[in-house]
Amino acid sequence: MSERIPTLIVGGTGYVAGELLRLVAGHPQLELHGVSSETAAGTLVSAAFPHLAPLLKTEGFITQADLVARMTAPRMALLAAAPHAVSAGVVATLLQAAKTRQCELTVVDVSSDFRFRNPVDFQAVYKTPHGAPELLPLFTCALPEHVSGIPGPHIGHPGCFATSMLAGIVPLLKLELCEPRIQACGITGSTGAGRTPTPTTHHPERHSNLFAYNPLRHRHAPEVVQICAQLTGTAPELNFVPHSGPFARGIHMTLQAQLKTPLTSDELRDRLAGFYAGCEFVRVVDSLPRVKDVAGSNYCHIGVESAGNSVAVMVTIDNLIKGAAGGAVQWMNRLLGFSETAGLDAPAPGWI
Repeated sequence: MSERIPTLIVGGTGYVAGELLRLVAGHPQLELHGVSSETAAGTLVSAAFPHLAPLLKTEGFITQADLVARMTAPRMALLAAAPHAVSAGVVATLLQAAKTRQCELTVVDVSSDFRFRNPVDFQAVYKTPHGAPELLPLFTCALPEHVSGIPGPHIGHPGCFATSMLAGIVPLLKLELCEPRIQACGITGSTGAGRTPTPTTHHPERHSNLFAYNPLRHRHAPEVVQICAQLTGTAPELNFVPHSGPFARGIHMTLQAQLKTPLTSDELRDRLAGFYAGCEFVRVVDSLPRVKDVAGSNYCHIGVESAGNSVAVMVTIDNLIKGAAGGAVQWMNRLLGFSETAGLDAPAPGWI
């Protein structure tokens, strides 16, 4: 357990990469060995992320070619946060370089590129061919709470909205509690849209505002349906309406469905708590979950209420941590044989 694994990060200047850098810098067994950004190469990490200066005083961004040159250890980790439809090509290049250098490289990718098993499905959603379809069989996409052991050599982490939906939908379907028609309404913070401002993410547009976008057409919906089918044997009819919220971090997801057999709220809480027994980062709470109770942490809170045959499941997560960087590190911990909670068990600050 004293082993420290040299860790590489790609896609270095985005919000998710910033969280990966923070988590790795404070991790007891992962050791930052290089972070690449083609646009920021040669500049200090602290210039892009001033809040990380105390942890990464002299660390600078390098190119992907420099990253390859640093593949000198027999065993290394790669956390990939490159843009969607770009990451696959980068990961393919680095895996080939690792093979040439006889380096065992374990990959967890947080882009969309390894979430679908079939490149045709990826192209249907993202309107571009997959960058490395030959690698898809090597990647598993699921929440670590829903798959036991090590399902394969590499992981494609589900998206942030997908994480919040899967946390509630998978147990409902796996326990055969509800009919497979689910209504989902999710509200996300502005960091979910990435670092580059747009007309709908610019602060004056989101402050004191709330609006839907891509209703019934969001790209995470087919991702969730496919993962549910793989894990539960049921492909739900999922009607998802995402919303932009006036806060920076967090997701609040409400899922509604019809129960197969009427159950009280307490009975449903007991069933869900039993499903997640032993899962440190998922907590079924007695009250209704709130974003501030999880923002800034890797924890997921789930609340449930029923009335007759209707059930509403509320899920809150931090989109950047449990929905991306934290979930990725959680998976990496397992793949490398570390405690799944290593570097992740800090509670939410509470007043973000």
